Amino acid sequence: MISYEQARRLVAEGLARASANYAGRPICVATCDAHGFLLAFARADGAPVRSIAISQGKAYSAARMGVGTDVFLERLQRENIQASSFCDPGLTGLPGGAVLKDAAGAVLGGVGISGLAPSEDQAIADGLAQSYGTF
Repeated sequence: MISYEQARRLVAEGLARASANYAGRPICVATCDAHGFLLAFARADGAPVRSIAISQGKAYSAARMGVGTDVFLERLQRENIQASSFCDPGLTGLPGGAVLKDAAGAVLGGVGISGLAPSEDQAIADGLAQSYGTF
């Protein structure tokens, strides 16, 4: 289970990583629990309004699918299917979502980043997921 405090720290760290590594370009960061329900969110000053829903959708999708959204996108493309085939309108294959797991590999939640290029969003999300245990 992800606590609110851990979720809040992940959001703060995501904003800090964007500031340090991407010239302070503004992003939105969302974290959710294993069911995809939002725990913490922040929109940096100047981040696109569309990035609010996108970041939350990326976090949700990672948690619900149990894989990063980049991996989910690869599956969609490989199998030539649409995300809508999963009968869940909240799913997205846009890169920038990473699954949060415990040491045993159980899904605890997801983190979603939006506002940069898809590969940059994914890099931040993956970095947060890899360092999750330190929060």
